[in-house]
Amino acid sequence: MLLVLKYGGNAMGGPDAPDPLLDGVAGRVNAGDRVVLVHGGGPQIDAELAGRGIGGERIAGLRITDAVTLEVTERVLCGAVNKSLVRALLRRGIETAGISGEDGGVLVARPIAPIGGKSLGFVGEISNVRIPLLTALLEAGFTPVVAPLAVSTDAVTALNVNADTAAGAIAGALGADLYVVITNVDRVRTRVDDPSSGIERLDAARARAYLRDGTFDGGMAPKMESVLDALSRGAKRAIVCGSGPDALAGALAGRGTIVTA
Repeated sequence: MLLVLKYGGNAMGGPDAPDPLLDGVAGRVNAGDRVVLVHGGGPQIDAELAGRGIGGERIAGLRITDAVTLEVTERVLCGAVNKSLVRALLRRGIETAGISGEDGGVLVARPIAPIGGKSLGFVGEISNVRIPLLTALLEAGFTPVVAPLAVSTDAVTALNVNADTAAGAIAGALGADLYVVITNVDRVRTRVDDPSSGIERLDAARARAYLRDGTFDGGMAPKMESVLDALSRGAKRAIVCGSGPDALAGALAGRGTIVTA
């Protein structure tokens, strides 16, 4: 089985903290599955920017990224966060390779159009996903850990890409058997504050309708958009689930919101 897992920066602990999710990744690899881990790092970027006295303005959930912010983002994601995850998996005995979407042109993007008349700077919209590097790593027995940065279409600059968007695009391009999105609720809800409104199973058409009518908003909207993108590009199935100690095992057992094409 080929799994693509989105691991958000909010879910990560410190370098020495227990990490049941990575334990689960190691367990699946040892059981013979292939896993691609796509990570975020928003809180870590925020902390670095704050330490330098730089604000973190966002529009529609996307970080406005000027040249300085891009430099910080690339350094934090590709360096600190990515390599911390690589080391953590190596400690668990997993052959791991840390890359960004820039490497091998895995993620190619163009600057996103202004929103509300305001430019977002070096923020990218994915235009192409190339999988030869990921395929080569997987076939060689490595678990790729991918930072969500893309290369511009002219290869002149990096572009900052939403981690959910990057993970969904990669899951679709690889034709993943399962795309797993870890979030802070055990299921997608039709009413954010009501656990009883959790959805067990959802098809793509209904998910799109919920996005259109605003049922899915806030942080859930980009996650569901990434799920729909993954399914439309070729992923077989997706699940949105909570971040508890047995999150990955639960996802494989169908605990969460299963989304199908």
